[in-house]
Amino acid sequence: MELRVLRYFLLAAREENITRAAELLHVTQPTLSRQLMQLEQELGTKLFHRGQHSITLTDDGMLLKRRAQELVDLADKTEREFVKSMSALTGELSIGSGETLSMHTLSQWIASFRAEYPMVQYDIFSATADEIKDRLEKGILDMGLLVEPVDITKYEFIRMPKKERWGILVSKSSPLALNDHIGPSDLAHTPLLIAKRNMVREGLRGWFGNSFDSLEIAGTYNLLYNAAVLAEHGVGAMLCMEHDRSYENLRFIPLFPVLETGAVLVWKKNQTCSAAASHFFAHVQKCSKRMDGDKI
Repeated sequence: MELRVLRYFLLAAREENITRAAELLHVTQPTLSRQLMQLEQELGTKLFHRGQHSITLTDDGMLLKRRAQELVDLADKTEREFVKSMSALTGELSIGSGETLSMHTLSQWIASFRAEYPMVQYDIFSATADEIKDRLEKGILDMGLLVEPVDITKYEFIRMPKKERWGILVSKSSPLALNDHIGPSDLAHTPLLIAKRNMVREGLRGWFGNSFDSLEIAGTYNLLYNAAVLAEHGVGAMLCMEHDRSYENLRFIPLFPVLETGAVLVWKKNQTCSAAASHFFAHVQKCSKRMDGDKI
C-alpha cells in the first residue's frame, strides 16, 4: 500500500463521494475510482458500498480507515521531525494528556522550553490513559500525561507534584448538593456516572468497599465534558476528579474519606526519538528536580 493511495482512500471516505474527493485531490474521477478499486484488489476485500450518488464504508473499510489514519499521522509526524534548521531546534512534539490539573504544571514546562526553543511546535491529544498508551506504543505520541492508576512498567516517567482529589459533580437541584462531603452511604441509592477504565473502577471499588457491587450505575464515560452535561440534566451524580472548570448548574463535592489520584508524565524506554523530543525530555527532568528541590 502506498501512502498516497491511503490519503486518497481517507479523503474519499470523508467526502462519501468520489467525484467531490477527486476534485479536492486534483485528479480525475476515473483515476480515483481506479486507485480505490486497485486498493480493494490488493487487500482482497470490498471497502465501499457504492450507491448512485454516494459511497459508504464497509466494516473492512472502517477498519482500514482507522489503520490508514494512524499510518498517515505517523508518516506526517516523521516528516515534521526531519525538518531541520541551521540556527534553531525545530520539529513537533506530540503529547497525549488525560483531563488532569497536572496539565497546568506540564504547560509551565512547555512554556519555559518554548522560551528557549520557539521553533518547536506542540500537538496535544486529549484522551484516556489507555488510548494514550496505545498511541505511545505505535510511535504516534512522544510522551503522555497519564492519570493514575496506570501500569507504567514499560516507561520512563516523572511523577507530577500535585495530587488531585475525587468527588462528585452533581446538579445543584439534587439533595446531595447540600452536603459538604460525600461518603459511600450517601451514594447507596443514587444513580452514578463512573469512569469506564477498569483500573479506575477498581480504585473506586476500594473506596466503596462491599457496597460497590450494589451501586446503581446509570452510565460510564471516558472524558469529562459530556458526562458533566448528563449530570447537569440529572441523569446521575458523576464520580470524577476535581477540575478547575466551572459549571453553572453543577456543584463539586469531595469524597470522605479522602480519595486522591496522582499523574505521571511518561515516555517509552530506550526509544529513538527526534532532537526536539530528546531536548524536551531533558528539560522536564530538570524542571521536576528543581520542583523537588524547592519542596525540601
